[in-house]
Amino acid sequence: MSDQPASVQTKTRANGRHRGPALLVAGAFFMENLDATIIATAAPGIAASFGTGAEAVGAAMTAYLTALAAFIPVSGWAADRWGGRRVFAWAVAVFTIASALCAAADSLTELVVTRVAQGVGGAMMVPVGRLTVLRTTPRRDLLRAIAWLTWPGLLAPVLAPVLGGLFATYASWRWIFLVNVPLGVAALPAALRLIPDGRREADEGRPVLDRTGFVLTSAGAGALLVGVELLGDLARHRASAAVWLGLGLLTCGLAVRHLLRSRRPLLDLTAFRVDTFRVANAGGAVFRAAISAVPFLLPLMFQQAWGWSAARAGLVLTAVFVGNIAVKPFTTPLLRRYGFRTVLVVNGMATASTFVLCGLVVSRTPLAVLVAVLFVSGVCRSVSLSAYSSICFADLGPERTANANTLSSSVHQLAGGVGIALAVWTLRAAGALTAQLGPTDPARPYGVAFGVLALLPLACAWEASRLRQGAGAAVTAPVTRRSARAPVPRRRPGRWGL
Repeated sequence: MSDQPASVQTKTRANGRHRGPALLVAGAFFMENLDATIIATAAPGIAASFGTGAEAVGAAMTAYLTALAAFIPVSGWAADRWGGRRVFAWAVAVFTIASALCAAADSLTELVVTRVAQGVGGAMMVPVGRLTVLRTTPRRDLLRAIAWLTWPGLLAPVLAPVLGGLFATYASWRWIFLVNVPLGVAALPAALRLIPDGRREADEGRPVLDRTGFVLTSAGAGALLVGVELLGDLARHRASAAVWLGLGLLTCGLAVRHLLRSRRPLLDLTAFRVDTFRVANAGGAVFRAAISAVPFLLPLMFQQAWGWSAARAGLVLTAVFVGNIAVKPFTTPLLRRYGFRTVLVVNGMATASTFVLCGLVVSRTPLAVLVAVLFVSGVCRSVSLSAYSSICFADLGPERTANANTLSSSVHQLAGGVGIALAVWTLRAAGALTAQLGPTDPARPYGVAFGVLALLPLACAWEASRLRQGAGAAVTAPVTRRSARAPVPRRRPGRWGL
């Protein structure tokens, strides 16, 4: 018989029961993030294989993120309709099969199509898993749960540049997709065993899909990202870009109008009335767009402007993501000591400074200085991402968590796609501008692009300054012995069975 008190044994069993799904979802997050970032370092090799420019490979990245943004809105409904276990398992299977098809692509068009299929799988995989964790986590433990989910996702970008560079240099870019296959094969049986069913009870009624909302939000998000992508080459696609952007704005406007009027909307936009949720998803989206552009621009600058190999570029780029991991143990104490508002304002300005420094470095810059700049950039990136993720659900009741999780995931993925497209557009515009000034350093367009992108974190810092003092204190308050022993109040099931 164990010498531990019964209460301790019960708590240990509860932690173990919840830790399994959390670790599995974190693994899925790792796989999705690995796939989203690994392609950047290998972009020149992919372009050479298909006989196109390296910037055009950004379409494959944008297509993946567009599919994520388009199908994430139905993830909450699908989990309630068919159960979290079934949806998660199917999503893992689709993602794994699509990864194998990406590796077999013979043209950029085929690669884009198979990346869309990957995005559909990813859209159901991570949000459904994250929703399962959020539904079973008390608010006082939210910081810890977010950390479990975030750390593996940050580890993926650490490995992505190295793996992408090594594969592109010494093997084939196709291996960057094949690495997902064994991960998916291992995750599938674990999903069937660890993920709870989570289906809505029969007496609560069958969940109804807002089909109009789904069509409008998916079409609007997709059209906007296509339009932003076409902005990267205005000389050839000026009219097409205007048409797609116009359609996207119009469709998104109709979607917002429908969602605000619908009795059962696909996305509950009223969550934006909560200031902490609004800042986490408005300012957070702008911040994510900015940092999504950096892993795309840096490998191109190292290889095309500085003449580095893909392997060397990938190894140096890991400094950004090592900074992500290194600061994680200090993020929670920082938030508890200074609060969300101060951390987001100061860190937003610091992130903008690192963008400017990335634009000022040249091929003659000592490697130690370059690595230090990238490391600090990764630290700033990680602190803000953790803050935005933690404050997102701080002031929302559990009955609104499912809708808020779906809405937040959609916004974040859309922001990632916009960020990459914005990086392509900024780089091409800067290249055209510097070319008119005569022969220049091939790295100068990248410096201009980083300077423009530095404006985005500054805008995020300004918005965060409008938060009230003490915002998000519900999740940063330390857990005392008394609060840890306090019973969790029982609530009646909400709209989504919470």
